[in-house]
Amino acid sequence: MKKILLPFLSCIAILGSSFAQVRYVDEVFTDFTVDNNIEYGMNFSVLAASQGLPYAPTGQDLTGDGNADIPPLEFDLYQPDGDTETERPLVIVLHTGTFAPIIYNGNPTGMRQDIATTLICESYAKRGYVVANLEYRLGWNPGAETPAERGASLMKAVYRAIQDTKGAVRYFRRDYENGNTYGIDTSRIILSGQGSGGWVALGYATVNKYEEITLPKFLDVDEITGEVTALIDTSEIGDWDGYGGEFNNVNHPGYSNDVHMICSMGGGIGDLSWLEAGETPMCAVHCPTDPVAIYTTGDVSVAGAGLITTEISGSYDVMTKANMLGNNDVLSTVNAGSDAYTLGAQAASASAEGMADFGGTVVGAPVDNVFPYVTANPFEASPWDLWDPAFVEYVATAVLGLPAGTGTGVSNDALVQNPDMSPLKAFAYIDTTLGYFCRRIVRATNLDGLASIEASETMNTLEVYPNPASNVLVFRAQEGNIESIEIHSALGEKVRSELNLSSNMVSFSDLNLKAGLYFCSVEVDGHMFTKKVIIK
Repeated sequence: MKKILLPFLSCIAILGSSFAQVRYVDEVFTDFTVDNNIEYGMNFSVLAASQGLPYAPTGQDLTGDGNADIPPLEFDLYQPDGDTETERPLVIVLHTGTFAPIIYNGNPTGMRQDIATTLICESYAKRGYVVANLEYRLGWNPGAETPAERGASLMKAVYRAIQDTKGAVRYFRRDYENGNTYGIDTSRIILSGQGSGGWVALGYATVNKYEEITLPKFLDVDEITGEVTALIDTSEIGDWDGYGGEFNNVNHPGYSNDVHMICSMGGGIGDLSWLEAGETPMCAVHCPTDPVAIYTTGDVSVAGAGLITTEISGSYDVMTKANMLGNNDVLSTVNAGSDAYTLGAQAASASAEGMADFGGTVVGAPVDNVFPYVTANPFEASPWDLWDPAFVEYVATAVLGLPAGTGTGVSNDALVQNPDMSPLKAFAYIDTTLGYFCRRIVRATNLDGLASIEASETMNTLEVYPNPASNVLVFRAQEGNIESIEIHSALGEKVRSELNLSSNMVSFSDLNLKAGLYFCSVEVDGHMFTKKVIIK
């Protein structure tokens, strides 16, 4: 399993395309339109701090050449071409980049115009969503003197990006009330973050108290006087909603910044205590081998800067807690389903159990709502990434004025983590990611028309017992008849199939299966259910 994930993902894409296409789940549109560089706000950036401008307005031309040296707060809008719907769910896509500009961040990616980011936007649009590919403020200081200062600097970068994203959500709600230029449904707003954008999306849903940004790791203690100072000063940069602060511009006040689903590609949160009951449903894809956003919980370190902060939590621990709190209960019917993406995630989670993540923590039992991407590359972090080395060199030399070969060196360094980078690989991972995400978006935002999780559960309730089992396994439908049963191993091998059944109870008394995790796909009156069973 750990060596064949890319062919496995390609098979998922083929399987997904062989069934009837469903809007918001599958690519039902063949084309899309794009409107570029739509400004949604203005705020104060720290990107030019090294030039003595600690708070420069976004969009500012510092050199007088007519170009903005501080990127403006803009988005590119993607829409399905030829769509007749007048109110569509809005997906806000947040790009990667480690909160620093491309090349300077040590990576060949980091712009909203990155190839992978635009492919993600295009695929969402072809599924019927309106998509805002959002620019947010960059800038932090990985060279600060102490780990506390470095951690606070990174947290402030996440914080500013959260403020910008909330301002964008308010922008869209204001537009909706003044004519709905973009044809969106403000009751269905989704954040989809890639890399550091995943950090922003998860932080957006969980940072909502002063106590959460004044944890010990975000405090500076004077070694001589013992005086304690909060390193994130809301009187200076505003609060987590983007209000207040001497150097903060409030964008579109008075409108709600609520969102309804969070999708993270390799993101993390600053502290697991941020997660509380009643917060937004969420799901994730993540490489356990990610060396920066740890899959479980651990420290963040950046090459050349050392330790940045401690005890950040990645997708495995975040989804474990979100599920435990009940925040993801609305997704339980999807996780009990038999679509190829859900089964693929379950099989990958079973394969990841027992492996050590980059921080050395052993991954535990499979967890719903996270798809671990286990590849053959020991330091894989973003297998969906795609870049053109020639373009990266052009940006480095012609745009940024850096020495020849700088961009090529950055590209070569990135290939250490992603040595088999290719369009085929990127397409496969993006298709699988959105195939996994969109089924959960549809359920979380009630696009499937089921008013609540209870409404879907009461259609048919299926019991499978005992669990764990040995040689006997019983299936019982409380309502309706069982029509078929298929059992697959964690690696996807079909080990048992019974078709043309018509009974509310079916018993297997001769399983004769090896010990391990199995997935039972059971059809009850035309509805498919998937149950996980452990054979001991």
